[in-house]
Amino acid sequence: MLFHCGGRYEWRPAMSDSSLSKSSSGISYTTVDTAYFEQRKLKRHARVWSLWALGVGAVISGHFSGWNLGIASGGWGGMFIAAVIIAVMYLGLTFSIAEMSAALPHTGAAYSFARTTMGPWGGFVTGLCENVEYVITPAVVVSFIGAYMGSIFGTPTSFQPVYWIFGYIIFVGLNVVGVELSFRVTLVVTLAALACLVAFWVSALPVMDFSRWALNMGVGPDGTAVELPNGGGPFLPFGIGGALAAMPFAVWLFLAIEQLPLAAEESVDPKTDMPRGIIAGMATLIVSAFMILWLNSSVAKGAFGLSTSTEPLLDGFKAIYGTGIAQLLALVAVIGLIASFHTIIYAQGRQIYSLSRAGYFPRGLSVTHGSRKTPHVAMAAGAVVGLAIMLVIWFSLGADAGSAAIGGTLLNMAVFGAMLSYVMQAISFIRMRKNMPHVERPYTSPFGIPGAVATILIALVTIYFQLSDPTYRAGVIGVAIWFAIGIAYFALHGRHKLVLSPEEEFALSGGTSEYKSY
Repeated sequence: MLFHCGGRYEWRPAMSDSSLSKSSSGISYTTVDTAYFEQRKLKRHARVWSLWALGVGAVISGHFSGWNLGIASGGWGGMFIAAVIIAVMYLGLTFSIAEMSAALPHTGAAYSFARTTMGPWGGFVTGLCENVEYVITPAVVVSFIGAYMGSIFGTPTSFQPVYWIFGYIIFVGLNVVGVELSFRVTLVVTLAALACLVAFWVSALPVMDFSRWALNMGVGPDGTAVELPNGGGPFLPFGIGGALAAMPFAVWLFLAIEQLPLAAEESVDPKTDMPRGIIAGMATLIVSAFMILWLNSSVAKGAFGLSTSTEPLLDGFKAIYGTGIAQLLALVAVIGLIASFHTIIYAQGRQIYSLSRAGYFPRGLSVTHGSRKTPHVAMAAGAVVGLAIMLVIWFSLGADAGSAAIGGTLLNMAVFGAMLSYVMQAISFIRMRKNMPHVERPYTSPFGIPGAVATILIALVTIYFQLSDPTYRAGVIGVAIWFAIGIAYFALHGRHKLVLSPEEEFALSGGTSEYKSY
């Protein structure tokens, strides 16, 4: 049960609860003693601004690179419309999550929401969707970090795996040392990344020329993009279809803000701080996303050049200041990648921890550090899996093809898993609103069910356009394999070994478990 004590919330297992022996739809719970949960304690530390930094930091690398590739599909206008549509989807999602996370302040987040409203299988599948995102995304981000470091220090391509290994060691280590240090590092690198973006905006405003550069893309006789030397091109060179095709790339402007509820059991007051942190984070990201879309495209190389750039922010800085300080500018760009890498490793550990503590994943993964109370086993396991996938691809395909696969196929796996989890979380919100009106809601979404419906529709359209791209299809196959392995494990073993974690107890109580004083 969840108790309130001295201004803190603490969970204690209800060992006498008769639900321990229940079996429903092939699901069984095993009895554990108090030592089980003593070995799986977390430490509360986060307040509103720590949560804000966690959400913004996870996303911010997408404002440094990745989003710009959508310009190739829709031109600047198409990318702008795509960003507006995706922002609407994330607003519907984050406000729904804000309501659910305050009502269900558990580390399980998406899995917890779906478990409460759709049963164990729904909870597990939703958790598996998020697991794909949080294990694969850090691998992609650290590959980008390695590419930047290679250009800064002039190391050969063959040296890339060394950067990846050291990246994982350093940032998993920082997350293991303690939640206080983890959140301090998160706040510092997030503020530094935002400072880099603000510095670019201030630098670009005096020299920008929107019509000359942002509208320098047209359509050639063969239907492909061509550069217009003097700009002044059409707002939608590829029509509304191009705008819809750019939606999967616009996702990078907001991807991973939904990780915030994973910090619920490390938040001092999740019922009030979690909604505030999510909403403040989303507001920050909307401002940053549209500023970078506007200004990065309004300096040379313009929209046409950015459509194929792997370093759009760096290209923007070079256009303003020249290439003489390229290495220093590259270091600036790395800060945004580090912010996302550090924060998503945090989320990866908590996501694996929550599913393991409840028995969906092997229970040994949820053991926390004896003195630091961080899920070190879960973070190490997620890092090993992500790094192993990278190394297998690298050494089996070779350096060039391996880099393309890591930056393409794995990236698309993460986005596909995220879109599926958004659909499931929005469905969870709708079902909770309709079927569980008795659940206490310290915060309620102003968009309600219509906002959740909009999230589902936009996510499904995004998935459709992912499937229309052959590059994305390869990622879908990877996700299918991931799902097959996970579901097979749960069907054969995990479903018989579940434990009454906070998420499970709340779900089995029908949402009647409450915070109680003692």
